[in-house]
Amino acid sequence: MSDAKHIRVTQVRSALRRPKVQEAHLKGLGLNKMHRSRVLVDTPAVRGLIEKVKHMIKVEPAE
Repeated sequence: MSDAKHIRVTQVRSALRRPKVQEAHLKGLGLNKMHRSRVLVDTPAVRGLIEKVKHMIKVEPAE
């Protein structure tokens, strides 16, 4: 594995009754159902998506 840092992103709130753009941000992060997790490379693009939906996800360092 490379030296890139990784983070674990978990969806903790539903995308129902949210703007479609927020649902698209979740899909961009690879999330589409409650309690699903993805390990992603910590890049500025990923951080930007996280910032847009931070009220619906939990972010923690990947192990």
